[in-house]
Amino acid sequence: MTYMEKLRELAERETKAEAGGGAERVAKQHASGKLTARERAELLLDPGSFTELDKFVVHRCTDFDMQDQKFLGDGVVTGYGTIGGRTVYFFSQDFTVFGGSLSGAHAAKICKVMDMAVKTGCPIIGLNDSGGARIQEGVESLGGYAEIFWRNVQASGVIPQISVILGPCAGGAVYSPAMTDFIFMLESNSYMFVTGPDVIKTVTHEDVTKEALGGAEPHSEKSGVCHFVLPNEAACLQAVRKLVGLLPSNNLDDAPAVAQSALKDPVSRPCMEIAKILPDSPNKPYDMRLLIADVVDEGEFFEVHANFAKNIVVGFSRLGGKTVGIVGNQPAHLAGCLDIDASVKAARFVRFCDSFGIPLITFVDVPGFLPGSQQEYGGIIKHGAKLLYAYSEATVPKLALITRKAYGGAYDVMSSKHIRADFNFAYPTAEIAVMGPEGAINILYRKEITEATAKGRLAEERARLAQLYRDKFANPYKAAELGYVDEVIVPEETRRILIESLRTLATKREHRPSRKHGNIPL
Repeated sequence: MTYMEKLRELAERETKAEAGGGAERVAKQHASGKLTARERAELLLDPGSFTELDKFVVHRCTDFDMQDQKFLGDGVVTGYGTIGGRTVYFFSQDFTVFGGSLSGAHAAKICKVMDMAVKTGCPIIGLNDSGGARIQEGVESLGGYAEIFWRNVQASGVIPQISVILGPCAGGAVYSPAMTDFIFMLESNSYMFVTGPDVIKTVTHEDVTKEALGGAEPHSEKSGVCHFVLPNEAACLQAVRKLVGLLPSNNLDDAPAVAQSALKDPVSRPCMEIAKILPDSPNKPYDMRLLIADVVDEGEFFEVHANFAKNIVVGFSRLGGKTVGIVGNQPAHLAGCLDIDASVKAARFVRFCDSFGIPLITFVDVPGFLPGSQQEYGGIIKHGAKLLYAYSEATVPKLALITRKAYGGAYDVMSSKHIRADFNFAYPTAEIAVMGPEGAINILYRKEITEATAKGRLAEERARLAQLYRDKFANPYKAAELGYVDEVIVPEETRRILIESLRTLATKREHRPSRKHGNIPL
């Protein structure tokens, strides 16, 4: 064979590999509103940066006449490219080949790019569109999943891991995304479940649709499995690019920063909206996201888990050009109480930020933990302790700002000075106490309430006693006297003070006792 013939053979093989499952199956993929694996890769990566690996890999199965059904690439496109000029590794499952099902060879391709991502300190992004394990391969496909799972654990806290669900994701296929840092789903054509509707109907006789069982809505609002929901694939992959642009490539590198000379939002800009956002009444709700937007660079807040546990807000922003992780109680939902879902949501976010050296800013307005038997039976003690553990474990720079209420154990949990926040600030509107006035006066002024009840003056006396309690505790000064609050600040100065504090903490070093790992209350 001549040199030119060999070049033609290479070109033919490449054309065949890039055809996936063939024109008919590609047309069917497009007709269902889905892009192909390579189209997705091109959308995800910077133009012209896509380099494919293992293009000619085929499966090794000979059972069920599988030796006669081979496609180059074996149902997954793997490789690397850049996002914003920084290298990422990725895999993109090809539903046009065996429904994107995972074989031993398919798994080996994924494992190779995961290993390369860890070795080179680059994020790994998985574009999932698969029917699950390839049944014809039996335990080899199951073993392939386990190899991926093991790598997810080894990569955890070392490189960012992002999963994008662009089709079905069932059975063993859901556990790899579940162990990654962030999961993106689509409003339609995107499903995750351990067992599908047909199996459920057979076993439990429950009749449920794919959407109701494992669609984006239940997973973003009820289970909390999904972090982001986007309307279509183009918007989804653009959101992935935006997230990657805020994160460091690995646990040793800094997140990409905006140069000081390029900052459009001055560090000294006064936060003029906060005074309008905070209500005069301590019981009136407001949207914490509006307050956050008035503080961060250009008002840009990339919210995580927006549809789940809405009583707490988490996400990424920049302050002074540098990435920060933000946690804030949300008074607009359940008065900002901490409950099971909010505790788990915030704890995982705090641990991610700590793993990758991202400073944490906590905006505190919390009346306490949500009361009720449902919360107690569900394990609020254990789950609330996860957030306490996460903050206590974190060694990144930690700033906390009490905007209004900080009551009870929730005060301790929300990055208080006692669990080693570096700088704690409070507005003059802050209220710091063991409990709110309505509950506290029942204990502190039991005698006065009993006498007022006998005289038929209960309402007036309760109002008077509540005001006495507020005068004593509905302010930040007792905590400031004790050094638990470092500074009481005016809202207009919030941005400048937080940025200057972060600069001061840039060289922070905090060492903890040597151990294999702690035992977080799972």
